[in-house]
Amino acid sequence: MTGRGTHMVTGAFGYSGRYIARRLIERGCEVRTLTDSPRRGSEFEGRVGVFPFSFDDPDRLAASLEGVRTLYNTYWVRFDHKRFNHRQAIENTRILFDSARRAGVERVVHVSITNPSEDSPLPYFRGKAELERALAESGMSHAILRPAVIFGREDILVNNIAWTLRRFPAFAVFGDGSCRLRPIYVDDLAKLAVEAGADTANAVIDAVGPETFTFRELVRVIGESIGRPRPVFGAPPFLARWVASCIGLVQGDVSLTAEEIEGLMGNLLCVESPPAGSTRLTEWTRANADILGRRYANELARRRHRDRPYDEL
Repeated sequence: MTGRGTHMVTGAFGYSGRYIARRLIERGCEVRTLTDSPRRGSEFEGRVGVFPFSFDDPDRLAASLEGVRTLYNTYWVRFDHKRFNHRQAIENTRILFDSARRAGVERVVHVSITNPSEDSPLPYFRGKAELERALAESGMSHAILRPAVIFGREDILVNNIAWTLRRFPAFAVFGDGSCRLRPIYVDDLAKLAVEAGADTANAVIDAVGPETFTFRELVRVIGESIGRPRPVFGAPPFLARWVASCIGLVQGDVSLTAEEIEGLMGNLLCVESPPAGSTRLTEWTRANADILGRRYANELARRRHRDRPYDEL
């Protein structure tokens, strides 16, 4: 069923969307993308139809979705910024869902987050919960994937932990570092998304990997994998946030937000569900030790330089 019709992937020139698009192309599917970065370098030149998001013109957005069987939605923002924010991302995604419904899209695979809640004080988790409800109320067949941390060559968190370990003699974790998380490999998430797109039943899937780490253990594993084992010490959250802010200031980026620290410390990136992916982070970091953390992964630079590949920024 996956090969029937056209498949639309948001952000196919970005991170997780790239892996979803690649798997669809490998299956012989016709693939389109919705993107704000039509000139970004990618492996898909000539093989993916490119359309703008057009959130300000829902009719145009709906027209770009005509003939699409399955929409894979990875669109979101990490944090509030003067140029973008969670509330606008929520409204844009609602427009996307409504445009898909009007265009006759049969199925939506939507990337959410572990432990979303409309009662959460954290905009990220609250916004994701609002969108899960909006998708359920749309009447479209859908699958909701709930990853925690997504790791891969283009990721930010794991890469920038490695970057820090390569440059500093010690690493500060917030609190005692006992908060837990269950990372999933980006291509395992893509495989799960494509499989969910081929189904018809509504589903909510905890998209987590086979390993559970405390944050302290995650730092230790990354350090050992890249040959930079460092002392790891606990610090008050405000101090760890200050260090992250200093790094962000030097790099012209937002390295880590207070809300992200609160989400981690609240164990919101861990669930007890069976693993949905098979790639072990411990093995992946060892296999990619030569490249991991060599370059700081800059979230804001990826938004500023929309003509350059993600793994160069």
